[in-house]
Amino acid sequence: MLFFFSVVQLKLNLVKKVLGNLFGKHILIIIPKSQFCEEELNGIRNVLQQGGANVVVLSKSGQEARGMNKEKFKPDGMIVDWDKQMGVKNKYHAVILVGGKGAKKSLWDDPIVPQILTDHYRFGSIIGAMGTAIVVLVRAYLVKGEVPKPDDDATYKELEKLNAAFVDDPVKRVENVVLGKGGKSVSQFSRTIVALLEA
Repeated sequence: MLFFFSVVQLKLNLVKKVLGNLFGKHILIIIPKSQFCEEELNGIRNVLQQGGANVVVLSKSGQEARGMNKEKFKPDGMIVDWDKQMGVKNKYHAVILVGGKGAKKSLWDDPIVPQILTDHYRFGSIIGAMGTAIVVLVRAYLVKGEVPKPDDDATYKELEKLNAAFVDDPVKRVENVVLGKGGKSVSQFSRTIVALLEA
């Protein structure tokens, strides 16, 4: 009997090595409908996909989006259809918000995103946000206290109005919530998300 379980475990480990440690994990990434941060999106998305995760990227419009550096990206659909994505049953293992100049216009005041975040947070999913998108988590009361100090003035002022305390850390984690300062912290942010997904 012990031999059987050892063989099964070896096969499972081999499958994970071939397919990635995140095989079977479903991740939702929400981006601004325009002016998203390419460095943030490409950084976290590539790491998760290389790890074997099923990554779904949505925006408010679902239309082709243009990043801050003019890179074009076609999301998988609209935020309103977050629960209708192929291959995803129930909840996502993680919900991550990508920032950029467009976050202020299309994410900060979006009525659906906070509901998705709160629902997944209560479920125990990992919640993440980078750069200008951190405001959405603070407004949804999922972050209280310290946040990485943003580079963007409008984000700084908004977080200050929301009584956030700033730290110089590029990445801040409290339980299953992970915050990244922005594009320059995407590597550390990604490693933190992956470690939580693998735990």
